[in-house]
Amino acid sequence: MRTYRPINLNVLWFLIALNVLIFILEIVIGEYPIERAGEIVNKVVLLLGLRPDQLSQQPWTIISSMFVHGGFAHILFNTISLYFLGSFFLRAVGERSFLAVFFLGGLAGNALYILLAPPNVTGIGASGAIFAIGGALAVLVPRVPVYIFFIPIAMPLWVAILIFFLLSFLFSGIAWQAHLGGLLGGLIAGFVLRRRRRIDYF
Repeated sequence: MRTYRPINLNVLWFLIALNVLIFILEIVIGEYPIERAGEIVNKVVLLLGLRPDQLSQQPWTIISSMFVHGGFAHILFNTISLYFLGSFFLRAVGERSFLAVFFLGGLAGNALYILLAPPNVTGIGASGAIFAIGGALAVLVPRVPVYIFFIPIAMPLWVAILIFFLLSFLFSGIAWQAHLGGLLGGLIAGFVLRRRRRIDYF
């Protein structure tokens, strides 16, 4: 049985707009970086970014850090990924499940970041939540053909998600802990959703 849903991107556009708005605030308000315990940080990042050893003083950062980005390339890549994966996922599972996977996956990624990352290094970005969506899709629709940057050959979605995850370990400054936590959370969510409904996209 094929399941199709009329797609409403309002929730997705809201998340994208929130990311863009906070990035603009980083540029405007946090233009002049300040130093904290040897770490140079933007003032908005200082307020909203997740630094494990400051979590007890700034508990909101376990959520707010999902909407903070470290530069134009960072937010551009995450926004493109969120749009394409998110719009597909929204059509497959609906707004409620989309939001649940996004936030729970982002929290799972941040939880693993707190456990495994250096406690004095600030983590930012929506990648954990995006990997959660990708992980859920890899379970629900693993064979959907997709294209990724600079590779002109279609590949199964699960292969693309795996490639992006492995790239997390090749470059410094990438919070692989958040990627791993988000991906694991998304895989679990995918199996839960698959038991509730049969979704068969090609």
